[in-house]
Amino acid sequence: MLLVSIARGILSLLLFTLTTLVIGVPLISLSLFKLVAYRSTYRPLLTRWLDKIASAWMVVNNAHQCWLLPTRIHYEGPEQFTPRQWFMLVVNHQSWVDILVLLRLFTRRVPYFKFFLKTSLIWIPVLGLAFWALDFPFMRRHSKAQIARDPSLAGKDLATTQKQCERYSAKPVTIISYLEGTRFTPTKHREQASPYQHLLIPKAGGLAFTLTAMNGRINTLLDVTIHYPAGRPNFWQYLSGQVEHINVVAQERSIEANLLGDYANDEQYRRRFQAWVNALWQEKDALLERLSRNENRNSL
Repeated sequence: MLLVSIARGILSLLLFTLTTLVIGVPLISLSLFKLVAYRSTYRPLLTRWLDKIASAWMVVNNAHQCWLLPTRIHYEGPEQFTPRQWFMLVVNHQSWVDILVLLRLFTRRVPYFKFFLKTSLIWIPVLGLAFWALDFPFMRRHSKAQIARDPSLAGKDLATTQKQCERYSAKPVTIISYLEGTRFTPTKHREQASPYQHLLIPKAGGLAFTLTAMNGRINTLLDVTIHYPAGRPNFWQYLSGQVEHINVVAQERSIEANLLGDYANDEQYRRRFQAWVNALWQEKDALLERLSRNENRNSL
């Protein structure tokens, strides 16, 4: 059995690598051309082709995962989504496997994915260029201490977010946000003194900035919860077929107009928005607890 797992993992890794190399050549080539022709009228066309290439990478990798891996994903949620609609997708973050699970479930069911990335990632060789060319938003958040030292920074976060989101005004996208900001670990959970049993404390600011910057285009929140019954897997455990079962629950929620506002300067709005996010997280935490208890009962 161990040899089968190792063989499956090596084959999965080879297929990921081969797909990335084959699709990466035209992707990087077009990315370089887009960089050179930054202000060209061909920029929107290049972006559409880049999105198609990245989408093909997702489809091919999803196909070989379904073919090669024994992992069963039990999904509860909407089967069909309204076309030509912008989505904000929020999800708990436990493992790098989370991304593969999301891509397996929602590729070509919702508009093309855009991940919020830290500004520092743009300097990663090759990948940073690809992220930039695919119009992934690079975000920098100024802390309260930084703003206190330099008041001119106040409002720049929203302006940056608005500029990043302008490119999404013509074509629907699904923006993915990990509100916890990092992967869950017991150590981080203890250090935060998180009030949630299965989650880290959510950071509401980035979500508020994005929804406001999109000027009401995003009116649907896709709230996704991922649960690993056997514990959080690492990438190799998933690729080698050691993850037998994954639970995913998704729920569509309306984003009302009162959830848009000036998060940086309106204290009343900020408290209202934080309360809304905290309520989402309390419900998600209770769901994860129910899923854990169900799995424990089934294993008896």
